[in-house]
Amino acid sequence: MNELVLALGWVGIFAPVALGAVASAIGCAIAGQASIGAMVETDGGYGRFVGISAFPSTFVIYGIVIMFTLNRAVTPDNAGGLFGVGLLAGIALLYCGIWQGRACAAAINASKEKPEIFGLSLAPAAIIEGFGVFAFVFALVISAGIS
Repeated sequence: MNELVLALGWVGIFAPVALGAVASAIGCAIAGQASIGAMVETDGGYGRFVGISAFPSTFVIYGIVIMFTLNRAVTPDNAGGLFGVGLLAGIALLYCGIWQGRACAAAINASKEKPEIFGLSLAPAAIIEGFGVFAFVFALVISAGIS
């Protein structure tokens, strides 16, 4: 039983980077596919489409920082806290990455038809980024209280 508790603690340490990487990959793929479609249908402005498709890449960076913050010796006393904070922060990053990719895809699709709304169309993606930052900060603050 003790080994399972320790294993869950280690899962909690590495879950944010793993789930953040999955989030970034899925989000960038969703936005990247929209970017490719937009490049086929337009005669210019390709750089902005590619730039938008990279927005969800930040979630893996947040996951890496959370992992380093949680990284410590795992004991039966701190394993539950490490598991809870790491897994829940990782799930939050995962959802933010996927939905930000969808928001970026929508921005790409909208701005290919109406280029003058390019900047404004990024607002939903920025709002979703804010939720990812909230999860990131939450994990950093809570991790300070784990022995």
